[in-house]
Amino acid sequence: MTTLSEIRDDFALLDDWEDRYRYVIELGRQLPQFPEEFRNDENKVRGCASQVWIATRSTEENGQTRLHFEGDSDAHIVRGLIAIVFALYQDATPSEILQGDAQAVFTELGLAEHLTQQRSNGLASMIARIRNDATVAAN
Repeated sequence: MTTLSEIRDDFALLDDWEDRYRYVIELGRQLPQFPEEFRNDENKVRGCASQVWIATRSTEENGQTRLHFEGDSDAHIVRGLIAIVFALYQDATPSEILQGDAQAVFTELGLAEHLTQQRSNGLASMIARIRNDATVAAN
């Protein structure tokens, strides 16, 4: 999986927004295959115009809970946004997730201003879902 640092570096090299969109789509293509049995109502993210699923699994590592995410969407650009969100939160502790500021990262990358309102709302729903899963895992 591509790291957030690599995404930042790659974005810095791409001046044209068409190229950045293509890059985001390519990030989505790199997501692991999403198991068909995970495409269910429990994993569906509400508030997205596209179909979006996020499955969360917690593991214990050195006495700390870490959250692992798998996701998919029927829209190529949204799959790329999922990949960026996962680069931010994958295998983090609930505390790290709750302290993170995904919106600041999307603003820093310039994506926040280039997403439609519908995509921005969907992105917010994905982040809210992950933060909710982190809250549940923390308790």
